[in-house]
Amino acid sequence: MQHSKILILDFGSQVTQLIARRVREAHVFCEVHPCDVSDDWVRAYAQDGTLKGVILSGSHASVYEETTDRAPQAVFELGVPVLGICYGMQTMAQQLGGKVEGGHTREFGYAEVRAHGHTALLKDIADFTTPEGHGMLKVWMSHGDKVTELPPGFKLMASTPSCPIAGMADEARHYYAVQFHPEVTHTVQGQALLNRFVLDICQARPDWIMGDYIAEAVAKIREQVGDEEVILGLSGGVDSSVAAALIHRAIGDQLTCVFVDHGLLRLNEGDMVMEMFAGKLHAKVIRVDASDLFLGKLAGVSEPEAKRKIIGGLFVDVFKAEAAKLKAGGAGHKGATFLAQGTIYPDVIESGGAKSKKAVTIKSHHNVGGLPEQLGLKLLEPLRELFKDEVRELGVALGLPHAMVYRHPFPGPGLGVRILGEVKKEYADLLRRADAIFIEELHNFTDAATGKTWYDLTSQAFTVFLPVKSVGVMGDGRTYDYVVALRAVQTSDFMTADWAELPYALLKKVSGRIINEVRGINRVTYDVSSKPPATIEWE
Repeated sequence: MQHSKILILDFGSQVTQLIARRVREAHVFCEVHPCDVSDDWVRAYAQDGTLKGVILSGSHASVYEETTDRAPQAVFELGVPVLGICYGMQTMAQQLGGKVEGGHTREFGYAEVRAHGHTALLKDIADFTTPEGHGMLKVWMSHGDKVTELPPGFKLMASTPSCPIAGMADEARHYYAVQFHPEVTHTVQGQALLNRFVLDICQARPDWIMGDYIAEAVAKIREQVGDEEVILGLSGGVDSSVAAALIHRAIGDQLTCVFVDHGLLRLNEGDMVMEMFAGKLHAKVIRVDASDLFLGKLAGVSEPEAKRKIIGGLFVDVFKAEAAKLKAGGAGHKGATFLAQGTIYPDVIESGGAKSKKAVTIKSHHNVGGLPEQLGLKLLEPLRELFKDEVRELGVALGLPHAMVYRHPFPGPGLGVRILGEVKKEYADLLRRADAIFIEELHNFTDAATGKTWYDLTSQAFTVFLPVKSVGVMGDGRTYDYVVALRAVQTSDFMTADWAELPYALLKKVSGRIINEVRGINRVTYDVSSKPPATIEWE
């Protein structure tokens, strides 16, 4: 199927992904590419006629410095609408004959912007109207520089007292630009503004829908794989689970899943994975119990990054050993030639940004590159165009249980990074049981105002094991047992997060149950740190 598409050119902003997510939420397909692609690349990208518009992202740079990036000139020669955001507005202004200068007053955070000129982008979009009849927008600003002179053909679209040109438009050419960030949730009408741009101005078809996407993805997998065999590392996480369900839908028994149980999973998680995939989907799953191997190698290691490297390296080693057996063939199959991975679009964008040096690298991703070359297998990544929320929608459409698909994120190293310091089997067993109680009670407690459970109201919740003992009293006796910390956060993008203000009654119930039911723990604390300055996980 030929989807309408929007091209997002990334100048290095940490929130470029949010632009793409907002466009996808309008059910329009879009892709993020580095801003320094060539004019020829842009023209080739637009050649099939599906490109309906271009969005230029923000950046931490200044447009008037000689070394900074410009949008490819071809963008302004395609005849499609263009939207510049923050730095994208500034480079549009400069490249089309306007002027940009360093601002005397920097704007970071909440601002109220006055709309001017009744442009197609902002017409009838406002948060409130002033007594003088001016439409106002509540927005998020993040800039030091500003446009001081409009390019020829442009008119003023928005302003603030400290930024007289906070938006501009050339409606004849369908060029629009805003100094604020419509992609962040703090800009109240941000989604409405982006919907207006992609659906009305660009006239892109809203045909990017996960239920419909299944048939398209299945056809693509069948075409790529043919009659060959595929191996997939099944972790029990959302991405690998949805990838497995989708590939199994496409090629059935040509897929073999390898589930490496490193002994650091949540309570009964391994059995649940096997029941779902081997039991209900009837997929071929090889379960490898490598818990003794992992715990043995982790003995005496307390530094978080060292633990991550050991767990990640061992996982690859165990998986490679199983994959080598499957690649060799025999026992009724001819040998696997594909490795499937649950790589999703944010992994691809972040890894691409790291390579292009446009974005400050946040983290490297084990899913992108490396393993296929080591194994000598071709790569199958059926989710690499999807964001996490789209992966979840796809999982439900494929028939996976809602509880599995909408589970909170779980780190690859598992409980290995939720046990502070050295990892021991005793600690993992205690933590598993305490964490299961916390999650169970989050499901049990409903918020009266929203009607939702506290599990659904939190973005991530878990228990952390602290390798310290504290004195307690139980009955008439003294105890000297371990401490756990509960952690629950609320966030829209995981870049920032606030600690969740859980009801005292819920915390009291969880604490009482853990101390009474998990022998070896006599104290429960609650983590009230936000990100930043803390991270969500403790290690």
